[in-house]
Amino acid sequence: MNNKSVLYITQAAVIAAIYVVLTHIANTLGLANQAIQVRFSEALTILPFFTPAAIPGLFVGCIIANITTGCMPLDTVFGSIATLLGALGTYYIAHGLKKPTDPGFYPSNKVKTWLSPVPPILANTIIVPFVIKYVYGSEGTIPFFMLTVGIGEIISCFVLGMILLFALNKRKNAIFYGQ
Repeated sequence: MNNKSVLYITQAAVIAAIYVVLTHIANTLGLANQAIQVRFSEALTILPFFTPAAIPGLFVGCIIANITTGCMPLDTVFGSIATLLGALGTYYIAHGLKKPTDPGFYPSNKVKTWLSPVPPILANTIIVPFVIKYVYGSEGTIPFFMLTVGIGEIISCFVLGMILLFALNKRKNAIFYGQ
């Protein structure tokens, strides 16, 4: 195993651990598993902007956090898939868009930055309401749960996530070296 592989695995593990701890803090405060979920850990879904190691880190962290906070098994599966899809989308926005020959259709770095929290917001807003309704049998409609989950995701991923992105961006070379 080379140094780059060790660094990748270490970064993923640290991100997973931080995700679990932040989810437990939000859970203790009653914010992690309600209709409006403000999981502080969801702010970390911005990390694929900096490193691909965040993708497995977020996915594994979400699985562990859902298991250890007492979520139902189907919630663990589908909630973690939502986090994985969001992380993949964020990475794709930040790194996957190739510059076409016509620069008029290529988003600027500033646009990519501001679009980065959108995939986790969308993935969770679409998937989690079905979990709330059909796994937990909560009273309410899917559109209502989409609204409440969407609000929580905007707070977690967009507001907190963008604060985190701009704070980390100043030190990205020191924090995410080797990427």
